[in-house]
Amino acid sequence: MQTDYVSIAGLTRAPSAVVVIDVMRAFTTTAWAFARGARRVVLAEDLDQARTLKGRNPDWITLTDGEPVPGIDTVNSPGELRTLDLAERTLVQKTRNGTTGAQAARHAPLLLCAGFTVAAATARLLLARRTGAVTFVVTGGDGRAEEDLACAEYIAALLADPAADPAPYLRRAGASKDAARLAEGARSGLPGIHADDLELCLEADRFPFAMAAAPEDGLMTLRPLALTP
Repeated sequence: MQTDYVSIAGLTRAPSAVVVIDVMRAFTTTAWAFARGARRVVLAEDLDQARTLKGRNPDWITLTDGEPVPGIDTVNSPGELRTLDLAERTLVQKTRNGTTGAQAARHAPLLLCAGFTVAAATARLLLARRTGAVTFVVTGGDGRAEEDLACAEYIAALLADPAADPAPYLRRAGASKDAARLAEGARSGLPGIHADDLELCLEADRFPFAMAAAPEDGLMTLRPLALTP
């Protein structure tokens, strides 16, 4: 399968298949949300939209990057979300990189969002759809974030060999600048970072579903798609 790697800014066309990568932490967080029972995740364009949606739907849960933000329920942290009962809940997520990348790729016929936790399921879906080519959007660091690039390259390796070893790619991600920042934030007790976030971001293939985004009632909406290994 032909593969291409671009930054958010480098996504100047709408390829037939796009995988938007945000390992630390957006799409690790959404994977945990689905594992905890969430029905869907709305990818907000900005915080104003997230707050507006919350106002219209008080039972929806809003989350974003960094420290707690007024009018937003919780933070973009897999460690925080894995303790919550999210059965049949709708989440609204706005992050600096991941949701921005998904919005930029919104016109792709097949749009998937991924981190390491859903890498193998993402590869299985791409193979099942026989896309022929896939564009990976490396959202962090203006397209240079090592953890996102490593995850993209791991999924590409799985497309060629479903038994590809995740260990070398996880090592690269664990040695990245963003991993160091996340670890330091946890050590210093920075608000919005859970002590387990880094470990959870560096788990490969934990969940059996891919995550597909598509417009629903004018909102970019992410849902899990389970595939049999």
